Amino acid sequence: MSQAPQKPLGAQMSHMLKDRGVDVIFGIPGVHNIEMYRGIEEAGITHILARHEQGAGFMADGYARATGRPGVCYVITGPGLLNTLTPLGQAWSDSSSVLAISSCLDEVAARKGQLHQMRDQQGAGATVCDWSETALSAQAAFALVDRALGEFTSERKRPKHIQVPIALLGSRVGPAPDPVMQPTRPQARPEDVAAVAEWLIGAERPMFIFGGGASDGWQDARRLVQATGAASFCSFAGRGIVPDDAPLSYGPALSRPGSVEEIAKADLVIVVGSELAEVDLWRDRLGHDAPLVRVDIDAAALCETVRPDLGIVGDAGAFLADLLALVEPHVTPGKWNADEIAQARVRFHAEASAARPGIAEICAALIPEMPDDLVVYSDMTQFSYVAKEVWPMAAPGRWHHPFGFGTLGWALPSAIGGKVGLGDVPTLCIAGDYGFQYTVQELGTAVELGLSLPILLWDNGKLKEIEDSMVRSQIAPNAVVARNPDFCALARAYGAQAVAPGTLDELVAAIKDGFSADGPTLIHVTPAILG
Repeated sequence: MSQAPQKPLGAQMSHMLKDRGVDVIFGIPGVHNIEMYRGIEEAGITHILARHEQGAGFMADGYARATGRPGVCYVITGPGLLNTLTPLGQAWSDSSSVLAISSCLDEVAARKGQLHQMRDQQGAGATVCDWSETALSAQAAFALVDRALGEFTSERKRPKHIQVPIALLGSRVGPAPDPVMQPTRPQARPEDVAAVAEWLIGAERPMFIFGGGASDGWQDARRLVQATGAASFCSFAGRGIVPDDAPLSYGPALSRPGSVEEIAKADLVIVVGSELAEVDLWRDRLGHDAPLVRVDIDAAALCETVRPDLGIVGDAGAFLADLLALVEPHVTPGKWNADEIAQARVRFHAEASAARPGIAEICAALIPEMPDDLVVYSDMTQFSYVAKEVWPMAAPGRWHHPFGFGTLGWALPSAIGGKVGLGDVPTLCIAGDYGFQYTVQELGTAVELGLSLPILLWDNGKLKEIEDSMVRSQIAPNAVVARNPDFCALARAYGAQAVAPGTLDELVAAIKDGFSADGPTLIHVTPAILG
């Protein structure tokens, strides 16, 4: 038998990723990682050139969220990795499967003053990743890639960082070993599911709270709340698991202060796939007086924030399917009042609208005109804060946002990565005037790729959310107004299309046109559009 041909390790790693199902890599080449680029085209992988390593990391995050597959980025030693730490931190907080692969210096203890040298590159990656490891051999590099891909499928999705010394990347080695069978996710114990089923059958006012971790089981979740007569809330990440207009759905209103008294009405609360983190609740307590069940793939999540009476470690989708099978033949309708829940939804929407006036009215004009399969990437901006509460979603996993880490500038590059993965699926980017300028350079990438991506740019001329916070804290507003460019001219300079609609009808038309345009379209919107 002929021996498998040897190639530089960097090329073999690209071939390995392709064999494991990776079709796209986001990144920027540099003198320290060029060996990683030797095999990309040969392996049949598409490389997306970002304008900044932060953009590459955000693109990988957006791709992972859109497709459910790992988002991979290639970056250089030192500043390249550091520029990617913010996206990796966002991926950590929002449970996204991002794999960053970087080069590193061969020797740092006895040699100082090298290009891109830093004191502890591996340690820097570890601050925001599930793990950050250095591969000191080809076998280790291959093993770490397989470890990362296996954990993406079997554990809570968290970013990983692998770094490979420059000389090792260029050394000739044999191909990666054949793929191993991927591990499966942990399953809830049958006796725990049976206990929850017994409680649920006996409850008169059961309530489910669904987080983003329950998205894979959304069909069973809908059948469960219907069969049991259970009320439901969802986190922002769990929107669409149960329709917002379902008779007993409170919608994504967990952070509304009034949700406390609604949750207190339940005689059983079952939380599936949600951390119940600060950014979910914005308060110290959930509000329940009833027994609390929490189901999560991450055991650590069950010991933090709101402690349950019964904590179950297991895959949320499988748990929902198993629970449905046990309770569906036996339940009787609950005693929730649909009219009271509908009235609570109206109150919650009114509160969201009043907190940031005018935005809900714009959303009301857009919602009925948007495609049923619309996917949205939104940034940290007041427009998004309102839209996340009032814009109904037909299914989960269609509105992506930097929920936990809260990074400005996330939306544009993440939408680019998402659009690369989604293809013809209509995708909308929503950004604010300030955050947009963090990553505006990635417009060049969207133009190069010819992506049909409308970008709704909400320009209120200031850091309005911060100004409002200062006023509430009785601080004289300071450093919240900055000179903005001519955004439409800036977009056209990159080769994008740009429009500034003067009416809501023109805004709707601009977004619709953007879904089929030959490239990205910047849609500049100010509060003046409301007249």
